Amino acid sequence: MTSTRQQTSSQLDRLIDWFIPEELAKERETRQRARMFLVSHLCGPLLGNVVPGALFFLEPHPSYPVAVLAASITAFWIFPFVLRAFGNYNLLAFISIQNLIFCIFWSCYFYGGVTSPTLPWVVTIPLLAFFYLGPSPKLRLLALCQFIVNFVAFFLLYYFGPAALNDTPLPALQGLGLVSTIAAAAYVSMMALYYARIVASGAELEGEMRGHLMTAAALRKATAQAERASAAKAEFVASMSHELRTPLNAVIGYSQMLLEEAAEKGDEQTLSDLNRIHSAGQSLLRLVTEVLDLSKIEAGKMELAPSAILVSDLLNQLGQARRSALEARRNTLAIECPASVGSVMWDATRMGQAIGQVLDNAIKFTEGGQVTVTARRERGKADDDIVIDVRDTGIGIAPEVLPALFEKFTGAHDATTSKYGDRGLGLTLSLALCQLVNGGLTAESVPGKGSCFTLRLPAKPAAAPGQVGDLAAA
Repeated sequence: MTSTRQQTSSQLDRLIDWFIPEELAKERETRQRARMFLVSHLCGPLLGNVVPGALFFLEPHPSYPVAVLAASITAFWIFPFVLRAFGNYNLLAFISIQNLIFCIFWSCYFYGGVTSPTLPWVVTIPLLAFFYLGPSPKLRLLALCQFIVNFVAFFLLYYFGPAALNDTPLPALQGLGLVSTIAAAAYVSMMALYYARIVASGAELEGEMRGHLMTAAALRKATAQAERASAAKAEFVASMSHELRTPLNAVIGYSQMLLEEAAEKGDEQTLSDLNRIHSAGQSLLRLVTEVLDLSKIEAGKMELAPSAILVSDLLNQLGQARRSALEARRNTLAIECPASVGSVMWDATRMGQAIGQVLDNAIKFTEGGQVTVTARRERGKADDDIVIDVRDTGIGIAPEVLPALFEKFTGAHDATTSKYGDRGLGLTLSLALCQLVNGGLTAESVPGKGSCFTLRLPAKPAAAPGQVGDLAAA
């Protein structure tokens, strides 16, 4: 039952909104007044025509006054279509009130005068003026003046004009009074209930808006707190990275000096231990540098210095810098970069860092295999893209690990991490650097057969190819 009532109410709302012009629907209060106007004119004539219908059966000889009254009441159905076609809501509201006043005074003039059973309908005039015209004092005053002018005209006509034919029997007038009172009460109740529904929906909407405003305020507060926390984190990471770099540089420097002395003395045991210390210091320094770079990117403080470079030169230098790592893992490296790839405007250090991290990952997880770097240029509508595939024949990556591969401090799997010492920041940093230039990094892998990482970097055109700087640290 409730569902049927809600469905009917929803259909009525859709019908009412169909008549409201767009310029009226933009403002909430005007839209609500227009809805009240339309409900009155769509449903009111059904109740109003009860009066001429009753007269048709109660009056012994119904004549033209009944027909005029019925026509005037039925004319209310025209107003919704006029509103949709032409707008001019306030003008239509006053015309509608005038038509209602005419209907009431017309029935009073012919059926009982000041004692007419249709007189209760007078109470609907101020009610409709309130519903139609809203809180505007000027419009309400005009409606009051309109009623006073009509009342004076009716009074003068009734007492000084020709006598109206009033031969309706008293029992018929009593029956008409009962019917008219019930219809008027039903009409007023209908309008009041619909107005209460509009007020309730408005209160509900205001409650939702207050809730949304509170949520928005909470979100702004949380965003401000997050920004402060991010700034504090960036400041802390930068400070700690600086504090860590100083002793690490000392460890690396002194271990290098001791390595040279041990090499001169031929002390193999000490040389082996010092190599471990030196290697561990360099690895830790690299980790600190990666953490600082990620912090800069997340804080939006990473600055790029683009210059004209040849992609082939960049890839060859990256491969050359990793010759010892390739030999240690007994891997071979193949670089395929045709001349059509050409030159680009990149920050050689940062893009070399992004590509180098992926290359390091391929070398690390491949032993006695092949690492292939392939570059190609893909034409685009605006700028071209340089697509670089780094393919290896290593251990591969399990499918369940791939979705989290680029997250911070995530290794391929526990066994691989413990075996190769993967710190889980290289690929994260590579992805961040690619996204910094509106590029991307994706991965595909088959466990036991190898992996393929694809970097897609925008190829901003270079005026002339330049020299690539030293990328040994990338």
